[in-house]
Amino acid sequence: MDKLIKTMALGGSVRAYAAVTTDTVNKAAKTHNTSAVASAALGRALTAAALMGSMAKEDTETVSLQFKGGGPIGTVFAVGNSRAHVKGYVTDPTVELPLNKKGKLDVGGAVGRQGNLCVIRDDGVTGKPYVGQVRIATGEIGDDINFYYASSEQIPTASGLGVLVDTDYTIKAAGGFIIQLLPEADDSVIDAVEKGLKKVTSVTDLITEGKGAEEILRTIFDDIEIIGEETPDYVCGCSEERFEKGILSLGSEEIEGIIKDRGDAEIYCNFCNKRYLIKKQRLEELLEAAKKKENGI
Repeated sequence: MDKLIKTMALGGSVRAYAAVTTDTVNKAAKTHNTSAVASAALGRALTAAALMGSMAKEDTETVSLQFKGGGPIGTVFAVGNSRAHVKGYVTDPTVELPLNKKGKLDVGGAVGRQGNLCVIRDDGVTGKPYVGQVRIATGEIGDDINFYYASSEQIPTASGLGVLVDTDYTIKAAGGFIIQLLPEADDSVIDAVEKGLKKVTSVTDLITEGKGAEEILRTIFDDIEIIGEETPDYVCGCSEERFEKGILSLGSEEIEGIIKDRGDAEIYCNFCNKRYLIKKQRLEELLEAAKKKENGI
């Protein structure tokens, strides 16, 4: 079972999060029928979204990550909430690339380096999300997360994200960590973090050895204080009712155009590939509801 832990380390001067997300990423890969490199890119983004979402102070908050680097994979999009439930997609799940110079899946080449990472934090209440945007550093996902925190939120951050794809395209191991220095961290803390990070050559190596989220962080730190845990999962949550609300929000003119041009409305969910067919009769009911709303009835 996947697991995410939240901890403090080095006398409370560091907060550290780690997760094993193998089952979650495997679920996503099967849902989208992704190629090896697409599984790696999406899996890293989903793991980052789970870790960042788990930092939320409110249960209603979500964190969305949108990577647009100009590479052949197109957009890599992932959303996570406070329970580490995630969902996401890539524009081209079939993309294939040769291995990079290190003999690894070329996630950076797939994502590209000519674009931006957009991070959207939505509290789910005010309707006024915070949007942060930085240029993509390497396209390797983890590097870009570090650059985002340093540039947009001024938080010194180190992350490690990994996805190991088996020969049958299933996910053999997936997980990662995010470590952040708090304002009171001094040079001795920085040195200790750097020394600890050198002990981790590969997150997926640790996971394939049987190490869990807690053991990943104990590889880096001599002592940690666990302050919370979550169970990551790939959860879409779409429904016909949600899509109908979305159609209603388009307004009467737009709905009338859909009825005139198509009759029925066929909608696909990007996150789970489920198909919804909203029949003409139902669209006409939504049209009447939109008109009443616009007229204050």
